[in-house]
Amino acid sequence: MVLRRYQPYLAMLFIQVLYAGMALFSKASISDGMNPYVFVFYRQAFATLALAPLAIFLESSKTASLSFTLLVKIFFISLFGITLTLDLCYVSISYISATYASASINTIPVITFILALCFRMEGICYKQSHGIAKIIGTVVCVAGALVYAFVNGPPLYPERHKKIHYQTSIGTSKGEWIKGSLIMLLANTMWSLWLILQGPIMKQYPAKLRLTTLQCLFSCIQSAIWAIIVKRDVAAWKLGFNFNLLSVAYCGVLVTGLSYWLRAWVIEIKGPVFTAMFTPISLIVTAFFSSIFWKETPHLGSVCGAILLVMGLYGVLWGKQKEAEFKKTSQCKGEITSI
Repeated sequence: MVLRRYQPYLAMLFIQVLYAGMALFSKASISDGMNPYVFVFYRQAFATLALAPLAIFLESSKTASLSFTLLVKIFFISLFGITLTLDLCYVSISYISATYASASINTIPVITFILALCFRMEGICYKQSHGIAKIIGTVVCVAGALVYAFVNGPPLYPERHKKIHYQTSIGTSKGEWIKGSLIMLLANTMWSLWLILQGPIMKQYPAKLRLTTLQCLFSCIQSAIWAIIVKRDVAAWKLGFNFNLLSVAYCGVLVTGLSYWLRAWVIEIKGPVFTAMFTPISLIVTAFFSSIFWKETPHLGSVCGAILLVMGLYGVLWGKQKEAEFKKTSQCKGEITSI
């Protein structure tokens, strides 16, 4: 009984470790010479192969009609929300560190909130404390992302010798670091847009696992076409029994496949705000292992930016939680008054 109580916490910790591993494995493979567009194709291929059997067996009883119009919508959502996001993400990893890639994930809930405001799917009651918290949290989170991207500062401790094959932010020029940071923020924006569009599309096609598998399949096809156009060298497509195979299998099967089910299960029990609260853990895990395996030295500007990112994230999450409680209380009072 006690173990069951802590299962959602353990599941979220495990998911964040998986995401930290994704940043580390991806950075290592791409820094070692694997083409980012080819990496995306193989990742989506593994994800599709992992999810397809589950979608067939676990959702065979669900009835969901798939019209041509809906199929076109899913195709374009996959193109801009998954394929473009992953391509931008892995291109940016060539210029930035795995730690920053993991840190930037903290901006996704805030960017999603900003886009939801633009689409009038979210509201702000600036006269209430929860509305003020969401505004301040958004500003602080954006400020943290900018500080992390543009302010380097002195190292926190003397830099040690770095492995030659791994290029960190210290080894790149300031222009490349800024370029990679902006590309990563654009990737997070595209992913946030994808998250917003999932709600309307799931109402039209409620079979969640089949929908995810279909999007992965479309993304795999789109990634293959784009990778063939950009990289026609046959040698770049060869995938032997090496670290690159482990990386794409890890990202496809574990991150896309296993973490999806775990996250959906936790959201069903604890809600989306609970899952978002664990996001900063992947940053801590990534920074820890980056400093051990790749001798990545944290800088003062990066640490300050990461702190602002996390503070802003929790500010927005606190505001959303209080807003939900406020709406629930108001609804209950309305029901009591009507009685």
